[in-house]
Amino acid sequence: TYSEFISIPTAARAKGIIASSIASIPLVLRDRTTGMRLDAPRVIDTPDPRLPGQATYGWTASDILLYGYAYWQITELYADTFRIRSVERISPDRVGIETNANATEITGYTVDTIRVPDSGIGSLVVFYNPGDVGVLNRAGRTIRTGAELERAAMNYAREPIPSMVLKSNGSALPADRIAKLLEQWGVARRNRTTAYLNADINLEKVGFSPDELGLNTAREHIATEISRACGIPAYFTDAPSGSSMTYSNAVTARQTLLDFSLIPICDAISQRLSMPDFTPSSQVVRHDFDVYLRGSAFERAQIYEIYNRIGVMTADEIMRKEDMAL
Repeated sequence: TYSEFISIPTAARAKGIIASSIASIPLVLRDRTTGMRLDAPRVIDTPDPRLPGQATYGWTASDILLYGYAYWQITELYADTFRIRSVERISPDRVGIETNANATEITGYTVDTIRVPDSGIGSLVVFYNPGDVGVLNRAGRTIRTGAELERAAMNYAREPIPSMVLKSNGSALPADRIAKLLEQWGVARRNRTTAYLNADINLEKVGFSPDELGLNTAREHIATEISRACGIPAYFTDAPSGSSMTYSNAVTARQTLLDFSLIPICDAISQRLSMPDFTPSSQVVRHDFDVYLRGSAFERAQIYEIYNRIGVMTADEIMRKEDMAL
């Protein structure tokens, strides 16, 4: 489940990096033939007018990564073109499907068990992660193992010594006395490490310590596996992986993340927005990866100097590109 996934620090970091990175890459509208940049309709920049566009796209990218699908519900259409004007993001766990008799084709969708229209206002826009059922399904056992390890670590943090049994050497105690004894013992252990027992009570150790269980090693292994499941290099999540980010490969880290983690989800979003219910067939929506891969000021200056020298860009165009006042 999502709650199990997000309870694992490595999983939360991997999702955060992927979703926030995609949400920060601007979408641009271009002419399909000439490649000229056009003014995009509001729905491309701000799909849900009640929220910043970055929030909607961050959730959408997260849904595609984790569930394999993302859903927007149409809330408004343009009166003249009947294209989509605004939407609302719908969590995948609220959506159900209806299929044909052979369960080979989806014939309709429900939201909160209520059938939604097949088109128009109230219908769903579906984003597909091609060839992937989502991390929650594909790596379900790994995620559940990671969540259990986090719970085990919490239990050891709450009771920092190995599990134990207080054994009475005398007569049997009533249930209320036993409960009070255990409560007082737990409070005392959280406040001090030294304990006192009288002759009527013995302490017996049960179970194993974190070192004996290899808890830390198991958590490190799961952290690496979670990174693999999310398709993100382990060094991005600080998971032990046998290799770390060094100066020699840090300069290509963003390109690596883009190639292996971000582009499939970016394509799922941009190609759906390029369909006729959002934009005319002569136009196409693309992510502006130049912004994400933007180099340092010195590197950009070197490129601009070359462009200016060969006549590709003028000084005014360079200043506009760098948001400098003319």
